[in-house]
Amino acid sequence: MPDSVKAIDQVKQTAVAEILNSGSFQSALRLIQALPPAEVADLLESLPVSHRKLLWNHIELRNEGDILLEVGDEVRESLIEEMDTAELLAITENLDIDDLADFVQSLPHKLTDEVLEGMDKQNRNRLEAVLSYPEDSAGGLMDLDAVIVRADVSLDVVLRFLRKKGQMPRHTDRIIIIDRHGHYQGVLSIRRLLTSDPDTLVADVLRTDVDVINVAESATSVARLFEDHDLISAPVVDDNNILLGRITIDDVVDVIREEAEQSVMRMAGLNQEDDFFSPIVRSMKRRSLWLGINLATAFLASWVAGQFAETLDKVVALAILMTIVPSMGGIAGSQTLTLVIRGQALGQIGAGNTRWIMAKEAVVGLLNGLLWSIVVATIAWLWFGDQRVGLIIGVALIINMSAAAIAGVLIPVTLKRLNIDPALAGGVVLTTVTDVVGLLSFLGLATWLLF
Repeated sequence: MPDSVKAIDQVKQTAVAEILNSGSFQSALRLIQALPPAEVADLLESLPVSHRKLLWNHIELRNEGDILLEVGDEVRESLIEEMDTAELLAITENLDIDDLADFVQSLPHKLTDEVLEGMDKQNRNRLEAVLSYPEDSAGGLMDLDAVIVRADVSLDVVLRFLRKKGQMPRHTDRIIIIDRHGHYQGVLSIRRLLTSDPDTLVADVLRTDVDVINVAESATSVARLFEDHDLISAPVVDDNNILLGRITIDDVVDVIREEAEQSVMRMAGLNQEDDFFSPIVRSMKRRSLWLGINLATAFLASWVAGQFAETLDKVVALAILMTIVPSMGGIAGSQTLTLVIRGQALGQIGAGNTRWIMAKEAVVGLLNGLLWSIVVATIAWLWFGDQRVGLIIGVALIINMSAAAIAGVLIPVTLKRLNIDPALAGGVVLTTVTDVVGLLSFLGLATWLLF
């Protein structure tokens, strides 16, 4: 979206919020009519719950489905609570099958059954076919609505078929070709269809070198394929090469956006769908878990420091400088951790290059440790007038920053092998390592050299 259009939409959203706060509800409704569903969804997520529900009750039914698909899970659930089954059924009539699958999966089980029972048999069977696949797989993303023809007909027949059909599904950049048994054979681009001789057979101009996606492929792999090959749509087949449907760029964009939000939120131990305006008690409970885990690791670091209580009592300078070593190690480790997690998400890190990456990061950590140990050691020496204090903190920095760099690689690699999300747990584990190693090396060296 161009920056000028973004600016206009943001101005409209701000204006709606200000008007709602001032109590002029009808004026806000008129402004909302000019916003696309995605912008209305952003607006709803930015409003307090009372204003949000008030606004939602006055949005036109034909737009509700598209808006519900754009908001986060928690906001969607709160809006659905205000709707009856008849209204939900009306919404489903305006959604494509792939969008309908996403919508139905967010409903409570009781409502899901009622919605399915209220659909006609054909749409219900198509929907159940999509719902039979995991949500984060190609099958869960695919759309069953596609233009499909056989290879043994002419382009003129295809053109007449399209004119009779009247319209094509959204994001149709190619026609999918199958044989009489439903096996995928290739694709015919719309451009080739329009520019070739109408008497030409489809078999003579179809392409067989186009990427095909297996129905069991992960959503992340699908998104990477679309990104690498600049795809608008791609066919989906099963293990027997039977065509099942297609995936389009709009669904892939949603996957990429959700993964980006998920990575940022999980680094803080939060869910990407958390509602900013959710009740205080609910927000407190969600954040308490990771605060508790962090507290446990803090107590572990404090216990390590407590083992050197006599040393700290005798040398005040150590207590003053003690936080520097864990802090520098934490930053160095976080840099490596972030790069590795990103590399894992992009498929750039595997068993074949893990050792090389670890060796490289260890050298980077060592060199940074040497550089900053000289700076910190010099400052400590000048500050306290004791060369031994400067030497202790300098060596401790080298040890901890090197260990942090290695841990920044080992932790996400190990967590991934254990099927634990590195973005969710990596930061807590890394903090524990850098705190413990930093304090142990700093205070251990001080005890050894000063007493």
